[in-house]
This record gives sequence, C-alpha cells and structure tokens, in this order.
Amino acid sequence: MLPRILILALTLLLPLSAARIKLYLQGGGDTLVSEYSVEGDRVRYYSVERSDWEEIPLELVDLERTKRLHERQEAAREVRRKEVAAIRASERRARTELHRVPLEDGVYYLRADEILPVQQAELIINKSKTATLLRVFSPLPTASRETLEVEGPHAALIAADDRPMFFLRLERINRIEIFRLKSKNKSREVQILQKIPKTQDIFETHETVEIFRQQLAPNVYKVWAVEPMPAGDYAVIEYTPGAENLRLWDFTVGVGATGPARTASATEVAR
Repeated sequence: MLPRILILALTLLLPLSAARIKLYLQGGGDTLVSEYSVEGDRVRYYSVERSDWEEIPLELVDLERTKRLHERQEAAREVRRKEVAAIRASERRARTELHRVPLEDGVYYLRADEILPVQQAELIINKSKTATLLRVFSPLPTASRETLEVEGPHAALIAADDRPMFFLRLERINRIEIFRLKSKNKSREVQILQKIPKTQDIFETHETVEIFRQQLAPNVYKVWAVEPMPAGDYAVIEYTPGAENLRLWDFTVGVGATGPARTASATEVAR
C-alpha cells in the first residue's frame, strides 16, 4: 500500500507547482508568474522569481500564447483533480467492501446486497488411457495426460447476473483466474495437464475469462469479469502455473433461476 500512498501524495502536490504560468514576451523569452491580469495597456503579474507584484506594457507581452498555455495547464489540473477524486472514491469503496467480507477463509459471491459463501469443489483426476498405452508400447518417453474435472452437469451456485462479483479471503493466494468449464456427460472439464517425463515440465490447457482483480487487503481480493459472460459453467480458480495445486469454486451463469450457494466443506485436491 505504501507506493500507492506515495503516488497519491505526489499527485496532490502537482497542482501546486502547476499553478506557475509562463508569461511569454513578444521579443522572445518568458517570465514565471503565479497569476496575472490585464489592466488597460499594462499587464500586472506576481513574479515567482522576485516574490512581488510587477507591471509590464501590454504591447511587450504575447498574450495569446500565454492564454493558450494557461488553458492547457488548467485542463491538465482538472484531469488530475478528477483522477485524485476517483482514487479516493475507489479507496473508500474498497474499505467499505473489505468490512463486508467474512473473516473466515473462503470465496464469497456478492448477490445484490447479500454475501454468499461458495463451496470449494472437489476435483476428479482422469488419466488418459491412450497415453498409458503409448507409454507401454513405445520405447520412447511420451507425455502423460490428465484431465481435471468437477462432478455434475452444473454448479450448485447459479449466478444472478452475467458479470458476477466474488470476494476471496485465503491464507494462500498465488494466482487468481476464472476458468470456463467444458460440459461433458456427467461432469465438467476444468483443465488438461500434460507432463513431460524427463523434465517433469507441466503444460496446462484451459479457457480463461478476462477479469479485473482488486486487492482489498493482504490475501483479500475482489474479482469480476471484464465483459458479460455467456451462459455456461465457470469456476473461480486459485493455483500456481506449472504446479499441481489447483483449487476451485464453481458457479453457473444463465441456467435456470438463482440458486443458493453450497455451504458444506469440500476437500482440496493437492497432488
């Protein structure tokens, strides 16, 4: 949080230095002032260099060029003011939302004004029989193939909108994603893993959804989709790429009426 605070402080100081204006002269050059006004055939200004009010004949000042610069500076200051206001509003919202997240570790779905716990799903590991046969009959090392699946045609949690918002409070967070799950007969495919025998490198195949991630506090995040999500099955994922420690909390978008979140505990699959 410290770098963000420093950036905000520096941003707030910028308008002070930006209040200085270059008063351009007709013969070339300029003088730095904090403000000026045209009074008849004279230009009265407050000199930054000498910290005093001074006057100069109007005919010696390039007033049009000075006005253009002043307008650009004012526009830039207005942009900064809006940016600072947006940052402050975002931080106020983050503090408010953080107070709503339960203290117990878990994933929570925001439905209207209600915070619902989402049950962690249990993963099923299906090993490819074809890959096994290839390893048996071929003298050359071949990659093993595993499919991670979740049981059931749909999740117990059915989202009420196509851009559901989730809060995560977890003791361990490596990477957060939302995967789209592939429907099968009696399960949903989460990810395909291929492991190279010699190097033990793991290659992952899955479909990710582009999401926003906002950190509200250490190990507390808010995540939601960038674009509306098509009807289908999805899961909030916490995992480490290239490792076999995936955890997920599944949900369904656009199928049936809004359903409750499951509350029973589930077993993490860590291989």
